[in-house]
Amino acid sequence: MSKRVTIMIDEDLDKKLRLRQAKMIQQEQVSYSYSKVLNETLRKALK
Repeated sequence: MSKRVTIMIDEDLDKKLRLRQAKMIQQEQVSYSYSKVLNETLRKALK
């Protein structure tokens, strides 16, 4: 289940996440939402 949360992200992190999003879209040839990229990144970092 997803939960809506409002957070503030520094510009440098936003840029890195958007670059990762673009890379995933290019590799997979499918749409990747910003939320999905953020969730996957957090899951990897918090293992």
